[in-house]
Amino acid sequence: MATLLEQWTSMAYSETANKGDLQRLWREYFLKEKEIYQQLLKDPDTEVKGTVKELAEKFDIDIMTMTGFLDGINESLVEENDIQNMDEDTVVSLNFDNEKLYKNMVAAKADWLYELEEWNDIFTPEKKEELYKEQKRSTTFVREGKKVGRNDPCPCGSGRKFKQCCMGKGIYD
Repeated sequence: MATLLEQWTSMAYSETANKGDLQRLWREYFLKEKEIYQQLLKDPDTEVKGTVKELAEKFDIDIMTMTGFLDGINESLVEENDIQNMDEDTVVSLNFDNEKLYKNMVAAKADWLYELEEWNDIFTPEKKEELYKEQKRSTTFVREGKKVGRNDPCPCGSGRKFKQCCMGKGIYD
């Protein structure tokens, strides 16, 4: 029998599924994900813990959506859950590291998550900007000795000109 994570992965990343069905699945997932993060960020210092099934019920989602959420948040946790081997009765924790979570949301380009207003009670605008820049710098390859010209391709890998990308955002200030 496939693990929950294997079931989630085969469903969410299926290459044979109808494209419209997959788009619907992800659209619904992202809405639920946003709602869960809004709840968690309202009280970031309280550890939310329970079985996969209990947490799915708590957040009013199905087991597969909870599995996807646990997969997404796992690297942002203080201590990662063993999501490879979990079943619906496995006890998991959602005890996340605020800075790590924010940076991982930036890395995933999930602006609908790192721009949630709940972050305003956790970080100052300056701190959010600092974390944003830190994350962007951590994934940017910098060539020593050669300055990036404003019309050169952006070193972040977007394919756009530097002046239309990170230069305009002040990431390399």
